Amino acid sequence: MKNDSSKETVHRLQALITREMGAPLKHAAEAEMGSIIRHACEVDGENIAPGSEPSFVQREVTILLADLRGFTAITATLPAGTVIAVLNRCLVRMSEIVSRHRGVIDKFMGDAIMVLFGAPIKHADDVKRALACAIEMQLAMAELNNQGRQDGIPELFMGVGINTGSVMAGKFGSTVHSGYTVIGDEVNLTSRIESFSLRGQVLISENTFDHCRDFITVSEAMEVFVKGKTQPVKLRELYAIPSLNLEVPRKEVRHSKRMEVSLPCSFSLIQNKIVMPKTISAIIRDIGYYGMLIEIDHPLEELDDVKLEFDLPLIDFKASDIYAKVVKLRHDGSRHLAGIEFTSISHETNMKIQLFVQLLVTAAA
Repeated sequence: MKNDSSKETVHRLQALITREMGAPLKHAAEAEMGSIIRHACEVDGENIAPGSEPSFVQREVTILLADLRGFTAITATLPAGTVIAVLNRCLVRMSEIVSRHRGVIDKFMGDAIMVLFGAPIKHADDVKRALACAIEMQLAMAELNNQGRQDGIPELFMGVGINTGSVMAGKFGSTVHSGYTVIGDEVNLTSRIESFSLRGQVLISENTFDHCRDFITVSEAMEVFVKGKTQPVKLRELYAIPSLNLEVPRKEVRHSKRMEVSLPCSFSLIQNKIVMPKTISAIIRDIGYYGMLIEIDHPLEELDDVKLEFDLPLIDFKASDIYAKVVKLRHDGSRHLAGIEFTSISHETNMKIQLFVQLLVTAAA
């Protein structure tokens, strides 16, 4: 009975497509549409009675998690209507890209989006499509920023984490509300990977890399410690997909003009997205538009998240609420030095830092 219903649905959709587009879908596309409809019927048929246990199946999926950097800063400086319009414009664009790559949006989480490749329908090229989707999302962010500049909207950046692994997938809930999703350790790991990504960056797990070594260009492996794992996790930065002529447009902003200074600053560590109460003192040794080098008494860990505050004396401005990530560590004799890249900063503070650097450049000329 269910199979007959699916065939009838395909027939009716073909008639609709023929009427609107002038021609029906070709055989391969019609077969794929039928597969999608049959699977949807199966998922919808998993009725869950109130109070019963959800029905899940184990399957391998590739999970993409993308989160906007800098969005918190603009919510404090722009009208609510503008903020909502900016967020919607971004999420609509990302949704279009996901759809084109046949990903499934699992959920929106404020300014973040979680996408599945391989659930509820599995394809042989799920990993490759997830990687292409991530690069196109970063390309789209660059285009959105170009459009936003004309409207006076501060730049937004996206960090993306991708992981491939076995999860439990299925429909859960009740007769009041239910939904299809995935759960498991690999989902949590994807969230951890995304949290390490810098703005404009795409980080992938070693398992994802193992599925497509000859398909992509990546960095050397970096090891990070994540909550819930006793051993370090290997991550790689995705650079490009040569065969598709796709390249992540991330600019190496750390290489922008840097000026030597000696400015006191303070910062707090961020753990699990919570700003720790302890304030740590440091000295800024050089500063640029998008980051700086600080000297500290005790070493930080690479990829630590921090919240910064410091004064810009030439322009009488206090720079605060700057969120940043440690991207490089080195020692100079007895000094501990940490390279910092800003991850979230208000438009006003960003402009003030740029003005400060420009004044230093002029004074040094």
